[in-house]
Amino acid sequence: MAISGDPLNLIICGVGGQGNILISGLIGNALMKKGYHVTIGETFGASQRGGAVFSTLRMSTKKSYGPLIPQGKAHLILGLEPLETLRMLQRYGNPGVVCVTNTHPVLTIGALSQKEKYPSCNELKGAIEKLSKLACFVDATSIALKLGAPIVVNIIMVGALIGSGQLALERVDVENEMRNIFPPERMKLNLRALEMGIGRKA
Repeated sequence: MAISGDPLNLIICGVGGQGNILISGLIGNALMKKGYHVTIGETFGASQRGGAVFSTLRMSTKKSYGPLIPQGKAHLILGLEPLETLRMLQRYGNPGVVCVTNTHPVLTIGALSQKEKYPSCNELKGAIEKLSKLACFVDATSIALKLGAPIVVNIIMVGALIGSGQLALERVDVENEMRNIFPPERMKLNLRALEMGIGRKA
């Protein structure tokens, strides 16, 4: 059952280079074509590859709302990177929030240089579960690597979101919008990525 709320507040988070902005537009356009009023905001923690990035997406059947989601008022979080998911939960989460997240980390420069500790997978999962009403975990990066295309992690996660039933979109809605974004030669791969994400039934 899709989450209720008007406006319904969705946060899409990850790091630069993961395609966060592409999928916020994909989801937003698909929702608008179903008759929703949609407003999208984008925030960059650092404007280079590897810096924190998140988008806010607010959808309503009644009117357009401003793009800023008040702290503690997210209904749904789609995370492309687990530590960024946890950070968004700490800021925007509440007892009713639902989270769908990739489990594969993108290590920070500090973690790579061993100047700071990146939490373990189990630590991140435990913290995310504690802060969520429902937490769905998908190893989208491993699925993408099996497809031979790490770049499709974002589309796999869109599929996982659709498969979770938490958003008022169906597979056909997303597929139709993908055809407006990707050239024909890239559609087969991206449709396969979407299918595999949906099959995860996050």
